[in-house]
Amino acid sequence: MSRHFRYYLRVRYSECDGQKVVFHARYDDYVGLAISEFLRAAGLQHDLHDGNLSYQIVKQTIEWKAPARYDQVLELAVSPKQIGNTSFTMGTEIRVADREALLATAETVLVLINERTMKKVTLFDDHREALSQGAPGAVTDHAGYLAGGHS
Repeated sequence: MSRHFRYYLRVRYSECDGQKVVFHARYDDYVGLAISEFLRAAGLQHDLHDGNLSYQIVKQTIEWKAPARYDQVLELAVSPKQIGNTSFTMGTEIRVADREALLATAETVLVLINERTMKKVTLFDDHREALSQGAPGAVTDHAGYLAGGHS
């Protein structure tokens, strides 16, 4: 079982340049989607839909190593790196599905906020616990990859 949460997506044509290479800004989208799916798998999304809380990205660093290309299925492995008082840091590794070589890595710092006041909120004990446990072995597959959608 993988110790990281995994998120699969297929690169769409509109996300690429004329050479069918993914635009650099799309990696931010991919990481954001993967973290959102991680939070859902860890059981933290319900608080965001039912109340006035939100997670706000305050810092993100992406290091590119190789290009992603049109129609590739990407695997994003997400795991918590650090949990603070009001914030937490998530690490993401991006690779082509079933390949070892990294395409990019990202480190994302998120803060829990009150949406009405836009002020930081101390992480709740259940949030801290869910983040600590993560979502090991959980998978969200928007590419249909694991269901045999390889091509």
